[in-house]
Amino acid sequence: MNSKLNQSKLSKRFFIRFASLLLISICLIGCKSETKSETKEKAERPNIVFIMSDDHAYQAISAYDNSLIETPNIDRIAKMGMLFTNASVTNSICAPSRATILTGKHSHINGKIDNVSPFDTTNVTFPQLLQKAGYQTAMFGKLHFGNNPKGFDQFKILPGQGSYYNPDFITKNEGEIQVKGYVTDIITGMTLEWLENERKKDSPFMLMYLHKAPHRSWLMAERHMEEYTNKTFPEPKTLFDDHEGMPAAKVAEMKIDGDMGWAADSKLYPEVMDQLGLEEQIGFDKRRYEMTVGRLDSTQKANFDTYYRKVAEDFIEQYPNMTEKDIAKWRYQRYMQDYLGTIKSLDENVGRVLDYLEANNMMENTIIVYTSDQGFYLGEHGWFDKRFVYDESLKTPLLVSWPNRVKAGSVSDELVQNLDFAETFLDVAGVEQPEDMQGKSLVPVLTGDMENWNRDAVYYHYYEHPSEHNVNRHYAAITKDYKLIHYYFDMDYWELIDRKKDPLEQHNYYDDPAYAEIQKGLHQKLDALREKYGDSEALSQKYIDEFMPLAKEGKVYGVEDDILKPMIEKWENSKKD
Repeated sequence: MNSKLNQSKLSKRFFIRFASLLLISICLIGCKSETKSETKEKAERPNIVFIMSDDHAYQAISAYDNSLIETPNIDRIAKMGMLFTNASVTNSICAPSRATILTGKHSHINGKIDNVSPFDTTNVTFPQLLQKAGYQTAMFGKLHFGNNPKGFDQFKILPGQGSYYNPDFITKNEGEIQVKGYVTDIITGMTLEWLENERKKDSPFMLMYLHKAPHRSWLMAERHMEEYTNKTFPEPKTLFDDHEGMPAAKVAEMKIDGDMGWAADSKLYPEVMDQLGLEEQIGFDKRRYEMTVGRLDSTQKANFDTYYRKVAEDFIEQYPNMTEKDIAKWRYQRYMQDYLGTIKSLDENVGRVLDYLEANNMMENTIIVYTSDQGFYLGEHGWFDKRFVYDESLKTPLLVSWPNRVKAGSVSDELVQNLDFAETFLDVAGVEQPEDMQGKSLVPVLTGDMENWNRDAVYYHYYEHPSEHNVNRHYAAITKDYKLIHYYFDMDYWELIDRKKDPLEQHNYYDDPAYAEIQKGLHQKLDALREKYGDSEALSQKYIDEFMPLAKEGKVYGVEDDILKPMIEKWENSKKD
């Protein structure tokens, strides 16, 4: 009896132990399986490399047009993936464009409407969301606003515009530092060092690799000075545009000959200006030259002088016999030499990063985006700079590679914007996109899933006026065929651009009876876009009322009194009504 009882107890104990071990084993297998699954999911999330330059015109990328410069390394991205021919910005000016990219919201929603207003740091940005989702995040180069960007595990950024030579940096871990050398090379060196030494091998990363070049004042690397100061470039068809019938364009102060600095921009020595009796055409021209060239050390300055003394000597010899048209042509060539010279080193350095990714077998699981914060005029309409909704300013380069997802060598003419970048990055990372973001993920376009893409127009709104370059406030609806533009505040009139009939954008068809139905349809489209994105006359007036006191206090750069004072008076009178 006792033997049977003991045997029963032993059997019971054995069963309990066996069941417990079985349960633990199942749990361990399940947990192990879940961990593998999670690890696989994380490993499959692509790395994101976002490369952005400053004021890089699509006309100066050979994947778009090779008449000015060859950019073989930037072109590699298009060859590996997709080239967008209708990419545009929502507001063509530096800091607002960057704010739109980070937030996925139009300027009037994120609050960064111009280069004067502060960025509202309560805005949630896509790097914050990616970091929260487990991405390792880093930023190197030019942010343009703020000194402590949120959502980054590592950053080294230029303060404000930054300098081409021996630049200062604001860093996350080292405070403020100065680095000797050329800024494009330095930013790339920082980027490669992070990829090699700080990147976590078991986590996806999001890297923002942001260049200062080719922003004004266009100071190229020493190694390119000999080649580029001796180059000659083709002139655009509209170099001598008279802007007839285009009132806003007519009063803009962006002319290569007239609104550029002889010293700071064309790199004529101040003493040469004095010798030839050339007056400053922009405020503090000679001082700006000294601030730019003055950062070069003795060796760098000696190299600069080797090539720019020759430029000055040639001009001194030619100047007495030059017509106004000759001078304009000379200044265009000087502009192109320096601007494109900065792009030469930019392209070289993009190649360094691409080479690293290839050498370390990282291309397959990395989406690479190359873009600019906006376009830029390279003599079209006689201009430099940006701001207007005309193509060279509105459109921005966009090249995207994503192996096994994007067809190599593909081209898209879809209407996409920098507004879409944030949601695209969140989408590829599998991160939920906030409902208040206003763009659309570009993944359907990139992968050919066009059933999930539908957009026939985009919205544009420029605010910074009165300000440098005297470009009036305006908003617009843009389709593949037309632009409907409303200039307001200082001026109040409409333009209708026929993009197919008039690709150089020199004519206003708004009052042409033949366009009556087109005009009506565009007005409906514009109204719908403004409603969709939450823009209104009341918001426009709010931003005017916030900006004008700053202008009155002299806190807005580059406005002549003869332009500013009547506008202040007009605004003050409107507030009395």
